[in-house]
Amino acid sequence: MAWSQDEERMLAQIERHLVDDDPRLVARLESFNERARRGEEKSVKVPGERRRPRRSTVIILISWLLIATLVATLLIMVLRHEAAAALALATTL
Repeated sequence: MAWSQDEERMLAQIERHLVDDDPRLVARLESFNERARRGEEKSVKVPGERRRPRRSTVIILISWLLIATLVATLLIMVLRHEAAAALALATTL
């Protein structure tokens, strides 16, 4: 949808006021726009190219695997200990 000339003029006026009143906000918005532009460039897929997982995703996956392994190991140790205790109790009776 195209903007009317009045709307474009009002938006330009608002932009000028913002630039004059808050240059820090303008710098932040420009920085945000630059990061968004870089993100869009990265997201453009080339046919046949695979996307590599982010480092944080790999770290989280490895952490979950380590936690699952630890929990499984602890459960096995508890079950073995209970079985050994039950066997020892049965042999003493």
